[in-house]
Amino acid sequence: MQKIGVFVCWCGSNIAGTVDVAQVVEAVRQIPDVAYAIDYKYMCSEQGQELIRKAVADYKLDRLVVCSCSPRMHEATFRKCAEGVGINPYMVEIANIREQCSWVLKDKAEATAKAIKLAKAAIAKVRFNGALKPGESQVVKRALVIGGGIAGIQTALDIAEAGYKVDIVEKEPTIGGRMAQLDKTFPTLDCSACILTPKMVDAANHENITLYTYSEVESVSGFVGNFDVTIRKKARSVKADMCSGCGICTEKCPSRKTPSEFDMGLKNRGAIYIPFAQAIPKVPVIDREACIKFKTGKCGICSKFCPAGAIDYTQTDELITEKYGAIVLATGFKTLSLDKFGEYGYGASKDVITSLELERLTNAAGPTEGHLVCPSTGKEPKKVIIVSCVGSRDVSGRGKSYCSKICCMYNAKHAMYIREKYPDVDVTVFYIDVRTPGKGFDEFQRRAVEEYGVHYVRGQVGKVVVDGDGKLTVFASDLNSGRKLMLNPDLVVLATAVQPSPDARKLATMLTASIDNDDFYVEAHPKLRPVESPTAGIFLSGMCQGPKDIPETVSQAGAAAVKVVGLLAKDKLLTNPCTAQCDTSICSGCLACTHVCPYGAITGESKQVITKLGVRETRTVAVVNNALCQGCGACTVACPCGAMDLQGFTNQQILAEVDALC
Repeated sequence: MQKIGVFVCWCGSNIAGTVDVAQVVEAVRQIPDVAYAIDYKYMCSEQGQELIRKAVADYKLDRLVVCSCSPRMHEATFRKCAEGVGINPYMVEIANIREQCSWVLKDKAEATAKAIKLAKAAIAKVRFNGALKPGESQVVKRALVIGGGIAGIQTALDIAEAGYKVDIVEKEPTIGGRMAQLDKTFPTLDCSACILTPKMVDAANHENITLYTYSEVESVSGFVGNFDVTIRKKARSVKADMCSGCGICTEKCPSRKTPSEFDMGLKNRGAIYIPFAQAIPKVPVIDREACIKFKTGKCGICSKFCPAGAIDYTQTDELITEKYGAIVLATGFKTLSLDKFGEYGYGASKDVITSLELERLTNAAGPTEGHLVCPSTGKEPKKVIIVSCVGSRDVSGRGKSYCSKICCMYNAKHAMYIREKYPDVDVTVFYIDVRTPGKGFDEFQRRAVEEYGVHYVRGQVGKVVVDGDGKLTVFASDLNSGRKLMLNPDLVVLATAVQPSPDARKLATMLTASIDNDDFYVEAHPKLRPVESPTAGIFLSGMCQGPKDIPETVSQAGAAAVKVVGLLAKDKLLTNPCTAQCDTSICSGCLACTHVCPYGAITGESKQVITKLGVRETRTVAVVNNALCQGCGACTVACPCGAMDLQGFTNQQILAEVDALC
């Protein structure tokens, strides 16, 4: 006879405020096989776990049901508690009566009735639980960082400093990311390049770091501790090992009509180019779509002038396959396209620019060598208007519903920079409200008003009109005074929303990582596991998870690195015992399961099997590699003959839960 113990947690008032826990205990006591049931305020506490240990000893319990919060929170806690008193940890079931019950229901009677049903379902399932034992898998002592911005660089450096090999894959020809495009950083107004370029050099020179620039991740397979990754190293058409970075080829290139991506299209680059002076590696890349040689077969000037003979027009993409124990996503962000925001005049006038374009105009290494000018005339502006929240906090569906977090601060930075360098320029910032959530941030923003004389107007810009002469007229409202405003600036700067890299969704599919509705990667737990993906072995760093500034990005990069180092420090990992298993006696060999398995854990093999009728025969059946299987259960659904089952979540267990609920 089984002896099941049921332990109902109050979770303070999280559960007990909506669920009558005493009534739940009384209801489950009447269920056959329940030898003991009790409630306690905090079952996950040391006192609560001691209560469980004592009950197991006193009542000889062999199965446990804990009615508490999500198993994502404390399933491991209660399994360890059970293991400590001699019960197999997989004889523990969690009934989630917080997230699935008390947090979603307001009526106490309704919540209590649902809590009782969830407890009954868990009890029904635990009756059929079997003792499972995890296996072991080796850990590859190497990490992959996808993204070479400040988040990826800092993560890689921290991992490398701990003594582990790490590869950085960056899709652009150079590492550095968005931070390389900035002039100064808030709240200290120090030079962005002065902070970043030493980090770039350190990453390039570190003995434990390998850079794969102008490269992309092609495919990912495997599991935590043992990922197989294929990297496509795109053809630069320049031999990196021979190139000296002299730049002669870029100067001689006759095709100079392609807008520079690094300078946000504010100047053109050659078909062979180095993105910026401090680029790492300082090796040019040929844009084959712009190159005359690739389009017509003629030209070849860069090859003629290259003193090292490094130009190679026949170079092809290279596929590199490597094993990794952990993967860090640091894919960064891009700014929102303004195609749907025609009312701001972006595209209709060269003098309506984005904040990132302003960064390039004010950067000493930018297209105007740091001189702020109106792109249409080349003259210094006399009046500048900065518009906040363009596409952020947007409820119309054209933009993003979230706050981009950094805009208020870089608006203040831009305004202060302009006023400091050009004291006669009038700067006005239109805002919904000012958000300064960081150390010294509020003081920084107030300096813009009090010390630099920047005008802040609480209100929204309704329209920017461009007349036939190219003059700008801004129609806006001042919410504090109730006045309608009509202004004539020389330059309008739009603080556009930030959004994840376009590659985020594709990578999430490869890695089976979770993303939210906005394509930001989702963490395993927002408070307790903020830098881990729900997929084991995948970690998050920087803007790929959500809007954040540089200090917060660097902090998260360090946190992700610590998690990776903690994983790589282990020689072996315990594998999940809740894996699929095939009943070969009824397997038809259709192998539908192999097509739906996202981990490639199932193969078809010819084996000698005994059928249900006792006949011995040799035929093709499905075989599960338990080291690869992650227990997703897709195969059990796809199997037409019911041969596939999932240990820990067998068809018998699931149906028992359904019967209990019904």
